[in-house]
Amino acid sequence: MRSSMSLVVLLLSLAGCAHKPLSASELDQTKLIAFIARIEDEAGPRSNVFRNDGSYKDRLKRLDDKEGDRRLGNALTVGSLEKNKQGEYEVTHHTISRFEVADSLRANTLALLPKQSPWSEVVHPVEVARVLESFLVHEVPANAPDYELLAALGADTIVEIVVEEYGMRSERGKAGAYLVGFARMFRINGPELYHRRFYSDDLSAGLEPLDPFAVRKNTELFSARIKQIVAAISAQVAKDLTPAERREQSTTPDAAKPRAKPGEVQQADDPL
Repeated sequence: MRSSMSLVVLLLSLAGCAHKPLSASELDQTKLIAFIARIEDEAGPRSNVFRNDGSYKDRLKRLDDKEGDRRLGNALTVGSLEKNKQGEYEVTHHTISRFEVADSLRANTLALLPKQSPWSEVVHPVEVARVLESFLVHEVPANAPDYELLAALGADTIVEIVVEEYGMRSERGKAGAYLVGFARMFRINGPELYHRRFYSDDLSAGLEPLDPFAVRKNTELFSARIKQIVAAISAQVAKDLTPAERREQSTTPDAAKPRAKPGEVQQADDPL
């Protein structure tokens, strides 16, 4: 119940972001869609906690605020580390990877769309990754790809979700996770049909603060918050991509499914 309420609050924090709505007629003219999710090169995860908020000075003791942010940022990137008996550092708590953030935005949004044209069959993500020369397991394109390459797969339209910045920030002794970016839908070599900028963060949503010192010791606390933010953004984007006329027609909760590769058995898309 608490997680569902948090999602509602985060959705409300997204509601004011400017966007260009998608019309039902433009959706009707769409043939085949390719989904792309990417994180810009310097997007994060970032720590804007100690340098922006002097409330932690006493707890940092002799540690410089920049060094505090560097250490927290490193934990957000690689996970919580502790020395083992051999004196070597090992990961004790995992963090959420850049790939997981991006691919969860893609997969969660796709799963929330109605099972009706054009969402009932989209270009398979493996085919998209192959054409764009990215690897699904470890790499996420940081720069805008050559979208014209996807036309060879039959796609005429792109849905792109881009993370511009994410991490942790703090105000007046209260810290939380945040994520900034945009989603858009456009024709290959054609006009933009839909655009939404999103800014979602724990502090604006009024969620319970995250103790940055506790997060450094257990980065799964950060991962859980980012997953909540990703779920909220995905829900908003999926709603945007289903115009009111289409929502009235939709009667099934089944997820949209990517087009299978030749000879491949279709499998469920499990983002996390």
